[in-house]
Amino acid sequence: MMLDIARSAAAREVHAIIPYFSYARSDKKDAPRISITARLIADLLKTAGATQVMTLTLHSPQAHGFFSVPADPLTARGIFVDYFKKRNLDKTIVVAPDMGHAKPSARFAHSLNLPFVAAEKERLSDTEVRVSGLFAQQVRGFRRVLIYDDEIATAGSVVELSRVLVENGIEEIVAICTHGVFTGRAFERLASIPQITELVTTDSVPPSEKRPPNLTVLSVAPLFGEAIRRNYMRQSIGDLFTYWKDDEQADE
Repeated sequence: MMLDIARSAAAREVHAIIPYFSYARSDKKDAPRISITARLIADLLKTAGATQVMTLTLHSPQAHGFFSVPADPLTARGIFVDYFKKRNLDKTIVVAPDMGHAKPSARFAHSLNLPFVAAEKERLSDTEVRVSGLFAQQVRGFRRVLIYDDEIATAGSVVELSRVLVENGIEEIVAICTHGVFTGRAFERLASIPQITELVTTDSVPPSEKRPPNLTVLSVAPLFGEAIRRNYMRQSIGDLFTYWKDDEQADE
């Protein structure tokens, strides 16, 4: 409705700023006769009047292609890297919760000069997953794990992965996600693993009023503000994506 109002008021351009594009989770047909909702909402945004869309860390890269108007899926990886560069990361390894998030997790690990491994996850239901123990030998010898994910909703994946890690000698776990949805009993589930010492997320989703004391929320306002300014000034925002900046950052 807001997009339609702006278009009706003869706005030359209408940019939809959507920090958390939740519909991106519905990006494929995994059962007959269901809607690919991410594509549907992308079409609705254009029909309503959006001339450009800006969002943060889509659930899967292919969702970017659903938009028929220019779309900028920014990444919060640089914000997380700046936060953890101030830490002592001795005997630390980055773990992706599944193969689908291996690439962004590997980029995050490379930015911090840390080793990386991806877990093999099988989803049994919306709230239950099973993590293979095949990668266990790769985390042995490390004391701390940074789990890097795009989103934590029910926390089922993080909790199951954490149990496997603890069984293999990990003493400290930090769960990192761009979108901290934390639905239902998510905080309670995470608290059941005492080795999870910190949860780090951004404010792309408004933090819960019942937030636990070990939850750290980092602001993405500077990232979006700079991207909006550059778009308005017709400047490149390529370096804000930081997908290819690892080697340059390492040289710096």
